[in-house]
Amino acid sequence: MQPFPLKYIYVCWIVVGIVWLIGAFLAKRTARKQSLVTRLSQVAVAVAIFALLYGNKMRLSGLAKRFVPDTAATAWVGLSLTIAGCGLAILARFYLGGNWSGIVTIKQGHTLVRTGPYALVRNPIYSGFLLAALGFAIAAGHFRDLLASIVMLAVFVYKISIEERFMREQFGEQYLQYKRETKALIPYVW
Repeated sequence: MQPFPLKYIYVCWIVVGIVWLIGAFLAKRTARKQSLVTRLSQVAVAVAIFALLYGNKMRLSGLAKRFVPDTAATAWVGLSLTIAGCGLAILARFYLGGNWSGIVTIKQGHTLVRTGPYALVRNPIYSGFLLAALGFAIAAGHFRDLLASIVMLAVFVYKISIEERFMREQFGEQYLQYKRETKALIPYVW
């Protein structure tokens, strides 16, 4: 990968981490949360994803091969997608406000957010992270990076299923209407 864009990709993720850390202190109190078992399984897979994405020492046969050429143009496209994805996730995080949590929860005074990026997709933070991970995969160019993006998608689909159960129980028909009107991850598609 071209070293210049790589440096900025790391900066994007550091900014996301700072926003998430600050936001954790501003979240509402938790009224209900997902089980420890489901949470630990998500954390284990997340660690595997980051090991694939950022573990330069992982040379697993064909996974270390490139799926895109190692060019400056490819690196810049990847950086652009990463910036867009991180920006979307941060914007969505601000719109979610005190309702946000790193785990599936219902907050005290929880509200159903349908404005901003939540008017386009029900899970814009996940959409943003997936776009950013795809951007990194393109910039880095290895099959392992693409595999990490696919695994991340699978984890988010699983987590969405848990979140949707919580939202249906909390908001009933209001959430079901939102689900009928708004796609999960990709506007107008899925």
